Amino acid sequence: MIKNIFTMLLLAGGCLAVSAQEIQLNKGWKFAVGDSAQWASPTFNDKNWQNIDVNHNWERQGHPSYDGFGWYRIHVTIPSSLKEKSFLKDSVRLSLASVDDNDEVYLNGKLIAKYGGNGGTIKDGHYGPRTYNIAANDPSILWDKENVLAIRIFDTGGDGGIYGEKFTLAMADVMDNVQVNTDSDFSFEENNSLAKAVKLQTVNKYQYEGQLAFKVTDPETGAVIYEKTNPARFTAGKPFTYSFTIARLAKKSYTIAYTFHDGKSGKDIVKTETTPYILTPYPSAKPKINGPDVYGARPGNPFLYLIPATGKKPLAYKAAGLPEGLKLDPATGIITGSVSQAGDYKVTLTVTNSLGTKSKEFTISIGDKIGLTPALGWNSWNAWGLSVNEEKVKISAQAMADKLSAYGWNFVNIDDGWEAENRAADGAIVSNSKFPDMKRLTDFVHGLGLHTGIYSSPGPRTCGGFLGSWQHEDQDAKTYADWGFDYLKYDWCSYSEVTPANPDLAALKKPYEVMRASLNKVNRDIMYSFCQYGWGDVWKWGAETGGNSWRTTGDIEDTWRSMSDIGFRQDAASPYAGPGHFNDPDMLVVGKVGWGPSLHNTRLSFDEQYTHISLWSLLSAPLLIGCDMGHLDRFTLSLLTNDEVLAIDQDALGKGAMPQVKKDGYQIWVKELKDGSKAIGIFNVSDKYQTIDLDKNGDVLKGFTKYRDVWQQKFIVSTGKTFTAKVAPHGVLLVKLEK
Repeated sequence: MIKNIFTMLLLAGGCLAVSAQEIQLNKGWKFAVGDSAQWASPTFNDKNWQNIDVNHNWERQGHPSYDGFGWYRIHVTIPSSLKEKSFLKDSVRLSLASVDDNDEVYLNGKLIAKYGGNGGTIKDGHYGPRTYNIAANDPSILWDKENVLAIRIFDTGGDGGIYGEKFTLAMADVMDNVQVNTDSDFSFEENNSLAKAVKLQTVNKYQYEGQLAFKVTDPETGAVIYEKTNPARFTAGKPFTYSFTIARLAKKSYTIAYTFHDGKSGKDIVKTETTPYILTPYPSAKPKINGPDVYGARPGNPFLYLIPATGKKPLAYKAAGLPEGLKLDPATGIITGSVSQAGDYKVTLTVTNSLGTKSKEFTISIGDKIGLTPALGWNSWNAWGLSVNEEKVKISAQAMADKLSAYGWNFVNIDDGWEAENRAADGAIVSNSKFPDMKRLTDFVHGLGLHTGIYSSPGPRTCGGFLGSWQHEDQDAKTYADWGFDYLKYDWCSYSEVTPANPDLAALKKPYEVMRASLNKVNRDIMYSFCQYGWGDVWKWGAETGGNSWRTTGDIEDTWRSMSDIGFRQDAASPYAGPGHFNDPDMLVVGKVGWGPSLHNTRLSFDEQYTHISLWSLLSAPLLIGCDMGHLDRFTLSLLTNDEVLAIDQDALGKGAMPQVKKDGYQIWVKELKDGSKAIGIFNVSDKYQTIDLDKNGDVLKGFTKYRDVWQQKFIVSTGKTFTAKVAPHGVLLVKLEK
């Protein structure tokens, strides 16, 4: 997500690269907001349109907060040599990276494709990548002449446009529907070895017969660790499976390249992936209490807190100094009740098992602030999208209770797609058939000691086209409270339809103020998460408007470009983080994701996933898992259960990290912690291994003498005047500095 370029065509608006296989469409686009049928015409003069970079959405290129129609146009010569040199000659393939949210595609004025092949209308949100095939004999294609490709986009909310890394025109290829499926999990074997099975598969009826080459490379040294070539045959319904074991690997990532060469066509398909390595130590069998040092609730409202603790089961729990109105279940560690009197209550939590006892000082803060540390939990969107249902939520809740709650994870949040088509006769919001009984579901989640969340929009419709809360805010807040929800994600979406075209600051605040007032009327603590993509520098006013967190960015994707672009651009927002109000750079993209219903392994490498969790923790960001909780592989589980990493995110001071060093090849972000120590992330943002040296008397390290590798939970021995870090490409060394 490299081609041998043999010629360059200079086109209107930019340069376009052409290879024997495909035409690169990443440059040369023109853009205009609005909508007109004449913009599809090849004779329309777009000379004065805006030049636009399709690597990025239109919001970042002069159109902040814009939702609605926009058009993209590009002039391109399609050489007949493209067809002549292809193995298959029947159709042309157009790839458009990601469309946000829906599209119509015109070639020389003719509508050739729309909506990603789905039904509905252009205003039905259908975010995602697009690939369209056009018959090679279609008269709309002008071979060896200039063609005009025009794309009509409708954005329902959030980021808009066509953007990403791969925009191409090519002949349909014999390898188009061939996949090297690497979505099976690596299994961790004895002696640091890894085992896995991959599949060559297709929906084509063509009989593929050739060779599968398998090569493992050490990216640090370039050395080939292992390689082998195997005969391979497959066709539709009959995949080829290759199983392997790589023995005695060091604790780092290696690169695996799978190359299938088809003997008849001479075509190749290549897929690469990296190998996982686990840094988080196994938890001790002795008892340990994890989670934050403070928890906030409002006077008189229902209280629920599960003491997060690890150790050999069974565990017995005690809590000395609980305020009047609270009680502890000593077998489950769940504290429930209600506290009427405001104040900070110092509580001693104790956990005991057959191997010992552990205590921790804990503050229960009863007052007007909740969410004193960033939310730790799961949200359904990045896994299931609109296909979420009650069963998937219950599976996620049970998995959190069984595998993650002992580390402080406690929110199970339903995103878009739960709403019925119409409200009840009295105007009340109603859940659809996928969620037959919301109160029963929240009772189930609460019975596990966990909290649960729900989603809506201040507009008439949500991003997915379901009912929003427009003009029903009081009713909806009461319904959410009656159902028992503890968290509300409030997504701008169609609110653009009922607000001025270019909303000022007051207009940006208004829908969130309205729902804040409605939430204040219910007798339940509901964490309030703004989702309005960082417009109007929301971090400057989100707290005063009553938000517990606010999105600072558009939607994240599971790519290095997306994750790093978002994560390393939080400088402006970071100083505004604090107890009860945090910046949200969007949900996590580790594990199996897909935006429903089909899932795949995240496209982030394993080093990039360490960077993702480290950076979000340094930023004091909400950590909302977006993967299939029913399938947590060992590596993903190790990412989510490192108590020392999570402690950085959950630090009671609540400060966001700031960049101390920003260079082309690496960055260093520093976070102050409540106990006077610091956490630093040394990030290698280059594509090669780097050795990064820090002066111990420099701004970052001065005054500190102990350096703790947080992921490996061990101190680093460092002599001399320089601290040296060897960091993998796109990787991180996360260090806690102590005096």
